Amino acid sequence: MPDKITPAGTDTPAGTDTPAGTGAVREPAAGCLGCGGLVVVLVLALVAVLAWNAGAGTDLSRVAPRDRADRAFGYSREAYDVLGFTRALPPGTGGTGGRARNVFGAEYCHDGGLLGMEDKTVDGAYRLYHEWALEDVPADQAVPGLRRLHRRLADEGWRVTSYTEGGTGKDWSLYVQRDHRAEWMTFTWDPEQRYFTGGAGVPCAYDPAWTHSDVDAYDPDTAAEAVTPPVLGPGGR
Repeated sequence: MPDKITPAGTDTPAGTDTPAGTGAVREPAAGCLGCGGLVVVLVLALVAVLAWNAGAGTDLSRVAPRDRADRAFGYSREAYDVLGFTRALPPGTGGTGGRARNVFGAEYCHDGGLLGMEDKTVDGAYRLYHEWALEDVPADQAVPGLRRLHRRLADEGWRVTSYTEGGTGKDWSLYVQRDHRAEWMTFTWDPEQRYFTGGAGVPCAYDPAWTHSDVDAYDPDTAAEAVTPPVLGPGGR
């Protein structure tokens, strides 16, 4: 015979200390307390994320353009060596009609705001990069070089975001990054024009030459104009 079930709301049987209906009330109450704790944790986590987003775009080191330039050029020089290029590439562009390049550039740094959805520039900050290009690069140089570089960068901890072996008539390309794209490198070879390009970017930084009292808006090109790359290749060692 099944045990007798006391309906909710009836008197508690004699010999017990628990008032009628207490058990039915306490369980939901405990559950609500648990929900409240979870809500508090979620709110605190949201606040932490928002605070991180608010500071991530502006919490930058103050670094001279020369230091950032040396870092970016170092990445290009290492890649140039792995690719197997021995041609000395002087600083500047190839001049009229030439497309060879060995230059620095810079761009604005951006602040996503509290929710990470804004697109504000950070005054006084720059993101410096180095770019280079070679003309007349044949397939027997470019193809094994890119395959070798792909393996080397992956082994060194760079995240390969794209690698394409273009095949006949199509470009070959390699893109890598790390630290949430704070650092990146990109390489492309056009087999039809035998044109090889490379580039390396380094993290944003505040320009030590800039102060909050500056009246004019900051232009990151001033950081790139303050530095000149050495010869890329054997002559630059």
